[in-house]
Amino acid sequence: MNKAQFIAYLAPHFGDSKKEAARAVDIVFDSIVRNISKGEDVMINDFGKFKKVDRAARKGRNPFTGETIQIKASKKVRFLPAKALKEVISGARKLEPAPKPPVKVVPPKPAAKKVVKKAAKKVVKKAAKKAPAKKAAKKVVKKAAKKVVKKAKKK
Repeated sequence: MNKAQFIAYLAPHFGDSKKEAARAVDIVFDSIVRNISKGEDVMINDFGKFKKVDRAARKGRNPFTGETIQIKASKKVRFLPAKALKEVISGARKLEPAPKPPVKVVPPKPAAKKVVKKAAKKVVKKAAKKAPAKKAAKKVVKKAAKKVVKKAKKK
């Protein structure tokens, strides 16, 4: 898993915002790097420990020529896995189910005009059959149209 895949994996926990997930990942990595560069150990429970290690100067051998060379002293980062991580990797311990992202509540979409018009036409036809007089039919149609619009708004 690379950084982009890691961010994509975390995005659902940040409201599907890859930008927020990337920001969180960057903050975590930056804090680890800054503390290690100061010489402090970074220990994350049930995961492991990052620590800065000084490597002494030593003699090495050039693999192409076989010539002995001097290797300079350097500083490296060492990761020591925690006991819980070792147990999971070895299979001695099972992982708990992964935390599920929060459920998204999708607001209802406003009703399309076409749907409302079709429903209004149906209501007009029914009202015209029931009420023979034009004035009475208009009143019934207006009431029915209002009901259709209210239903469409609720959906």
